[in-house]
Amino acid sequence: MFAEEEAALLVAQAGSDAELEAMVLRRIEGIPLEHILGWAEFAGIRVGVDAAVFVPRRRTEFLAGLALAFAREASGAQPTVLDLCCGSGAIALVVETGIPGARVFAADIDPAAVRTARRNLARPDRVFEGDLFAPLPAGLAGSFDVIVANTPYVPTEALSLMPPEARLHESRVALDGGDDGLDVQRRVAACAADWLAPDGRLLVEVNEAQAPSVIRIFTAAGLEAHAESSDEFEVTVVVGRLLDSILQHFS
Repeated sequence: MFAEEEAALLVAQAGSDAELEAMVLRRIEGIPLEHILGWAEFAGIRVGVDAAVFVPRRRTEFLAGLALAFAREASGAQPTVLDLCCGSGAIALVVETGIPGARVFAADIDPAAVRTARRNLARPDRVFEGDLFAPLPAGLAGSFDVIVANTPYVPTEALSLMPPEARLHESRVALDGGDDGLDVQRRVAACAADWLAPDGRLLVEVNEAQAPSVIRIFTAAGLEAHAESSDEFEVTVVVGRLLDSILQHFS
């Protein structure tokens, strides 16, 4: 975003000259624009974003779009979707907005993210705080048509190379993917078959170089997997599918 565009947003948001001055000073200090405004635009939707909460990236609109498309393909008029590692709940909000009848759930380990997602989504009682699948009601096992998990995938040693806005002002748990960036994705894939409905999909965002490794991780976990890339968004998504034949083999 150009400085002129940022300035216009701050002017529109400020209620007084004094408030505008304070907002500009915070921006000069390196506070992310979205944390100053209290919201981020994502897939044409204004998503509330509190301080320290992961700011939804434009590239992740590709992941959200795939989640929405697969949810629409799911049998029945009321697909069941889980936004795992949900952050502000931006992807869940895209699905909720695009399919009003969908049963949309979300979960995150970060309490600040959970508070934000609960404000953003229509059903705050469907937003859970805890480690991956652990806080979800057991009755949801085997019911999800789509699980979308925007897990952290930056290798630990690369965190220092990230822009200061992210590195200094977003929760480390939302950024740090471990030695190769794939620690959380391994844990998600290992449990996904227990939570997916037959023919359900698991979607994760990766960089292009990580895709072959993630496909192998998904395959080892009992999912048929492939990668989908977007030149427009400069991102890759690995899609895993729980086929009936695979489900019978692992049951």
